[in-house]
Amino acid sequence: MTDTRLCGEFGVAATVAAAVAAGVTVVQLRDPEIDDDGFVLIGRAVAAALAGTGVPLIVNDRVHLVTAIGADGAHVGQADLRPDDVRRVIRPTALLGLSIQTVEQVRVAEELGAGVIDYLGVGPVWPQATKPDAAEPSGLRRLRSIVDVSPWPCVAIGGVDADRAALVRRTGAAGVAVVSAICGQPDVAAATSRIRSSWDSTVDGSGRRQAESR
Repeated sequence: MTDTRLCGEFGVAATVAAAVAAGVTVVQLRDPEIDDDGFVLIGRAVAAALAGTGVPLIVNDRVHLVTAIGADGAHVGQADLRPDDVRRVIRPTALLGLSIQTVEQVRVAEELGAGVIDYLGVGPVWPQATKPDAAEPSGLRRLRSIVDVSPWPCVAIGGVDADRAALVRRTGAAGVAVVSAICGQPDVAAATSRIRSSWDSTVDGSGRRQAESR
């Protein structure tokens, strides 16, 4: 997940390019402070950096800008536009993620029916400083309980680093989302590689290593 401020002079697009080359598999574009025109400019630069990589670009919150950016989908939170309304705005084949914090929110999401949501963002799992208005940290036990009942792949976010990526994989989650663990790091590629290596070398909730499940 991108953070324009943290990326600094290196830039969002350059950060994304380096991270993807080192193993990132999905990019979520987030900047709650910039206006729509500026967001589209950054988004198009990121989309250009991703061209030909096969890595999807997901727009956080600003569903109305998915088409203008040329993104592959959107991600919304509990206080944003309802997922079924978002699905009416974006194309049927676009990816759609939803942030959740509890098992109860998974149950509510299930009531939307099939074909609306593609994955869940779960967290924050640990304390984090990137998003001041985030919910309270839930911990690994709740993450596992959500993974166990969710019909969708779950991606853990919040305070995740290379060491904690291994802990997340053991819950059976499908992936991790990070911000400061990559954005603003002195060596983006090296930081990404550490996270990816930790994930790939860890046995998941089904007893398989990532490399064995490909």
